[in-house]
Amino acid sequence: MLVKLFALLSLLPLFLLHAIGATVGWIVYLLSPSYRRKLKANLDRAGYHRYLSQAIRESGKSMFELPFVWCAAPEKVLRTARIENWELAQCALDAKTGVIFLTPHLGCFEIIAQAIAAKTSLTALYRPPRKAALKPLIEGARARPNLHLAPANLTGVRALLKALKKGQAIGLLPDQVPQNGEGVWAKFFGKPAYTMTLSAKLHQMSGAPIILSYAERLPWGRGFVIRFVPFEEELGDTPEQQAYAINTAMEKLIARCPSQYIWSYNRYKTPPGVSAPRDAAPTSQDHA
Repeated sequence: MLVKLFALLSLLPLFLLHAIGATVGWIVYLLSPSYRRKLKANLDRAGYHRYLSQAIRESGKSMFELPFVWCAAPEKVLRTARIENWELAQCALDAKTGVIFLTPHLGCFEIIAQAIAAKTSLTALYRPPRKAALKPLIEGARARPNLHLAPANLTGVRALLKALKKGQAIGLLPDQVPQNGEGVWAKFFGKPAYTMTLSAKLHQMSGAPIILSYAERLPWGRGFVIRFVPFEEELGDTPEQQAYAINTAMEKLIARCPSQYIWSYNRYKTPPGVSAPRDAAPTSQDHA
């Protein structure tokens, strides 16, 4: 039923899906006190409270564009995306060093893997949905030529490393809360957030460069601009330093279009089995 609904919605033009999403975003915000509190708290913490109205609309758009991005014909989806600075990635691919793409929950992040896979082989880390009903929809929607899904377990990590050793590209969501043992506490907009260490480990093991990516959503359903940005932070030596450096890079990326970050995401939750942070995570000044 859900697959059929998404397939039906994918026939609608993108501007209409975004218009519906913006309206639904406001409805959810007004009707859900917990959603409203989390959204406002995260925006305030990051210093972006002035973007509240835009963030409410953009959050709704991010949900209603999924049927189009997942279920419309791939060539139709990619026609809505303009790519900037792909040369940054192509240089690394030409050098056979592999590439580690880090894509936060910013803008239309679901379209980025499709755009990369249209140019080169991509292995993306994937966490299966908890609800079984969503599995056929999400896995089927993400099935594309050149796009390989790696489960978020040891088998998937081996697949990522194997792809890098072949000089291929991999993709991760660096702001997704990892499971117990897969992360460390590091500041994200001033508050400790349990942060994955995998991307830095893969960089150290393979020597593959880290490249940031995001897809800015254009107004009035005009599509998306996919941008590739060099990673310029100093990773440091410890997992805590590396996680902080990656979170800092994410903060700078989010600053480019702050209204389009998924501020309702529970970024600061404590995963089962993980001890709550005792201190604030280290800053660059702490390591000077």
